[in-house]
Amino acid sequence: MKLSRSAGILLHPTSLPGKFGIGDLGPAAYKFVDFLEKSGQGLWQVFPLGPTGYGDSPYQCFSAFAGNPNLISPELLLKDGLLKNEDLQNTPEFGDGTIDYGAVINFKKELLHKAHLNFLSSKKKSLLDSYEEFVKKEKEWLDDYALFMASKDFHGGVLWTEWDKSIALRDESKMSSWKKKLADGVKYHKFVQFCFLTQWTKIKEYANKKSIKIVGDLPIFVAYDSADVWANKELFSVDKTGNLKTVAGVPPDYFSKTGQLWGNPLYNWQEMANDDYLWWRNRIKALLKIIDIIRIDHFRGFEAFWQIPGGAPTAQKGKWVKAPGKELFSSIEKHLGKVPILAEDLGVITPEVEDLRDTFNFPGMKILQFSFGATGEKKFLPHNYIKNCVVYTGSHDNDTTRGFFEEAKKNSSKNDIYKFAQEYLNCYGNEGELVKAALKSVYSSVADTVIIPMQDLLNLGTEARMNFPGKLGGNWGWRLKEGDLRDDYAAYLSYLMEIYQRAPVKKKVATSEKK
Repeated sequence: MKLSRSAGILLHPTSLPGKFGIGDLGPAAYKFVDFLEKSGQGLWQVFPLGPTGYGDSPYQCFSAFAGNPNLISPELLLKDGLLKNEDLQNTPEFGDGTIDYGAVINFKKELLHKAHLNFLSSKKKSLLDSYEEFVKKEKEWLDDYALFMASKDFHGGVLWTEWDKSIALRDESKMSSWKKKLADGVKYHKFVQFCFLTQWTKIKEYANKKSIKIVGDLPIFVAYDSADVWANKELFSVDKTGNLKTVAGVPPDYFSKTGQLWGNPLYNWQEMANDDYLWWRNRIKALLKIIDIIRIDHFRGFEAFWQIPGGAPTAQKGKWVKAPGKELFSSIEKHLGKVPILAEDLGVITPEVEDLRDTFNFPGMKILQFSFGATGEKKFLPHNYIKNCVVYTGSHDNDTTRGFFEEAKKNSSKNDIYKFAQEYLNCYGNEGELVKAALKSVYSSVADTVIIPMQDLLNLGTEARMNFPGKLGGNWGWRLKEGDLRDDYAAYLSYLMEIYQRAPVKKKVATSEKK
């Protein structure tokens, strides 16, 4: 895939401001798109949009196809007549700081159940027709997902292997009775997905009309506690009773000394090959309905994956196993045509992984933070970039760039990183000035695409970090505050876009880069 010279911002919708405890697809999302347009940006990158489960991670979802109910905007439900003014009058004082997921989930569930009751009594033909069309079009994944979630609710939210065995193992002689018993819950979860897709489609269309494309994330693996595994056990590394035989992760690297034990089931690639990777083709096709460009997380797993025994305490003991990457992407291309894919090719990258990436002309990733100091990877320095790549100052799995520089300055073992960054960026001011110099260095590079985490544009420190790999709880909670999308930030980005020729349309050059 060939990308035009462009730039964008990484900001997950949960990080948008607003009074409902979590960012959503309401007015703040539209204001953010307006900010992107004003800044000359052509890309908005988000994390996976699925319904989050354990740990609230967007990389551990109950479905690879469904949307996150917490992103549904109460204000838009009110506008559509699915909520009443009094339904929002007792909204808790969430504040605009870190997301309290427990409180938010309970609040949103209560509102969505009210909206569903109002929907059931609605006589608005256009709304009812749209819902029926949605249910029919998305039946292939929606039926299993809604039944899975209804059963999870019925069983108190526990892992599906702990449900009544007849539905956990999908006993065909009992499934019809379970569907009848859970019918109300099934209808509710289908309605919630209808609300999500309706709202997301509108914000995506709004962005696309302003020449802004959505870059979405596809985690290579799915969660163990998901409708995908429950409904398709034969496609994953679980036995007939659902127990994990092997799990996914990565060996020790610069993120973790003991590696990362993700715990996701691996794929039964041989079984998937029998129908020419139909499940994968359906997944890609569904994702392309809601985003424009796919970023594949842990791309190297399509060439070979780190296989860890089920029940292992860490990711240290495992082995690399070959995956059918070329066959898979050839099948996708045969059935779906050229798909716009970015490859997250970080970590242990071999010539075989590079060959897989380059065979399909997928742009790879560069992370500026990884380049500094004696132990830094020099391929991530801007003078070593190639055109066909996507550059980030940092990723969601490491510190903000300001936090990175502040830690390097105060930590004597990392002092060479700080000095190297100063010399390379030709900047000897404070850490805030170094961040600005870092932004300029990636914008000025030959790389076709630059995407900056919103925290780095705002020059925020470690307090705004999104995720600490291996840390349980306290992740994915950072949010923008009202007023953060200031005009001077937009002017600064416009300046960078113009001077480094990344602007999608010709704009007037700002007279100053000062923020």
